[in-house]
Amino acid sequence: MKINIKKAGVSLCLSAVSLLLFVFPTFSQTKQLLKRTTYKTETVEFGVGGTVSVVGAPNGSITIEGWQKNEVEITAEIEVQAESEADLAQLAAVNDFTFDVTNSRLNVISVGSYDKNYMKGAAKKFPKNLLLMPVRIDYKIKVPVYTDLEIDGGRGDLDVSKIEGGMRINFIDVNAHLKVSSGDIVATFGTGNIDMEILARSWRGSGADIQLVKGALNVTLPLNLNAELNAAVLRTDKIDNTYAALKQRDRTKFTEKLINAKAGSGGAKFSFTVGDGDLRLAAVKN
Repeated sequence: MKINIKKAGVSLCLSAVSLLLFVFPTFSQTKQLLKRTTYKTETVEFGVGGTVSVVGAPNGSITIEGWQKNEVEITAEIEVQAESEADLAQLAAVNDFTFDVTNSRLNVISVGSYDKNYMKGAAKKFPKNLLLMPVRIDYKIKVPVYTDLEIDGGRGDLDVSKIEGGMRINFIDVNAHLKVSSGDIVATFGTGNIDMEILARSWRGSGADIQLVKGALNVTLPLNLNAELNAAVLRTDKIDNTYAALKQRDRTKFTEKLINAKAGSGGAKFSFTVGDGDLRLAAVKN
């Protein structure tokens, strides 16, 4: 199936707008700030086949790894900054994460001084001068291998590996490393550098749709891949394709902006779209 560049462009722009709804504050000042870092770990019993949803802080990394246990382990490193120890104590008291769980779904939600709606209920008389102080929450989360993921992040790193499930990802500004082998994956990124490694020659699931508004998308493909692949760069820069096994599909010639291809006997469908930036397709080195 040919990719419609106009339609993809509209979709990408709409996705970018939806990302910007994840509003986060900025902060600048000249005084030297103190820092306080706290650590929190929660472990929850959770069987295979469920969905884990993570809403990150405006600033902070998210690392998710699959393991063989029927439980989820959430570890957060929470850093706050302020001008005094008293201010640090107040910030540390309200910046945290909460979670709720059912038999098939676990929601992990970041809360803090940056969230006006949360603060209205949690700390109504919180000093206004502290609301824009720098805060970050870095997560390391382990989930059962056969788990679906929903991830919403602001600015930070994203690492996902050893997961055999579907994924829905939205991140505003990210340095991402994704190692994936199955499932239905839909990911939209605002700006950043995305490294995606497809591990399975025959993908278990419908495929992946990856969109990046601005930056670099680097896709590593296994040798002898069986899939259909669409790749497009909508505006500036181009596609750099060094994966020799791709064949033309639908009698469409490969260009620096558009590739409609088939690898091996076909199968799962992969779509990679970049608005402004480079899109690189390459074979795994080993």
